[in-house]
Amino acid sequence: MNLTTTYLGLKLKNPLMPGASPLVDNLDNIKRLEDAGASAIVLHSLFAEQIEGNRVAFDQHIDRWQDNFAEATSFFPSTEGYTLGPDEYLGQVTKIKAATQLPVIASLNGTNFGSWIDYAKLIEKAGADALELNTYFLGTSRRTDAIALEHRVLDIVRAVRKAIGIPISVKLSPFYTSVAHLAGRLEDEKVQGVVLFNRFFQPEIDTEALDVAPKLDLSTSEDLRLRLRWLGLLRDQVSLSLACSGGIHTSNDIVKALLAGADVVQVVAELLSRGPARLGELLKGLQEWMVAHEYESTEQMTGALSLRSCPDPEAYERGNYLRTLQLWKV
Repeated sequence: MNLTTTYLGLKLKNPLMPGASPLVDNLDNIKRLEDAGASAIVLHSLFAEQIEGNRVAFDQHIDRWQDNFAEATSFFPSTEGYTLGPDEYLGQVTKIKAATQLPVIASLNGTNFGSWIDYAKLIEKAGADALELNTYFLGTSRRTDAIALEHRVLDIVRAVRKAIGIPISVKLSPFYTSVAHLAGRLEDEKVQGVVLFNRFFQPEIDTEALDVAPKLDLSTSEDLRLRLRWLGLLRDQVSLSLACSGGIHTSNDIVKALLAGADVVQVVAELLSRGPARLGELLKGLQEWMVAHEYESTEQMTGALSLRSCPDPEAYERGNYLRTLQLWKV
């Protein structure tokens, strides 16, 4: 059985990797993930605020979320314990490369150019194998149109692409007017892959304190369905590497993502909840499914149920809307 896959031009031993989270700030955890079968490591994002020196504002932002991680709270130490500053972040890349055989995908999070563009060069110099750009912003002003939002992403990507030579992936949100068009534009800018999708934290209304409070709920397998739609739609339209992020909790979730068109899957919430060893269980389940369904490689699986390949393409499109509604019986 051949589990190998290619992501961002990197040859990986299987499609499973931990996504960006504080779990990979700890070298012991990283070694446990490697032992469990992880094919690569995605570091949590280094924020533009950190690089630009606005440490107080950054710490306040992180501390505000600190106690809102539900059952995974125990995996998150204090801000000082897991937030790597710019220098520590570079050091972590170097340490992982020295201590493991895993490719390291660093991550930058920012909304403007700033000094973090230059920091991409330092990340490359530290030994990172690829860089994930986490474009985490919403168009909340009526003066910001959809074209401006796309151009902001493209301008940042263009600047980073000019600055470094290692592969780049872009983590998108599902809220763009045309995800497929933007993915195509990113491919034109020589980006190697996209990650579907960023998961925006949704605010909650505290009716007693009369305040808008942050609230974080870990993903569930239901979150996967949005990813499956766009993996299936994009697989045949772009040659980009596709990563599924969000909603991966079972081996069956992994199978679905690969069949839709993912080259790799990033697992976060499940590992935070159940620990690094859980990745090995997910990998074993994938292998068992492949044996049961007579797949010899993950390459055979990838995109087998994409828009062009599935028996009923309308399932991805509006034509299935009426039939879906009819599934509900009163």
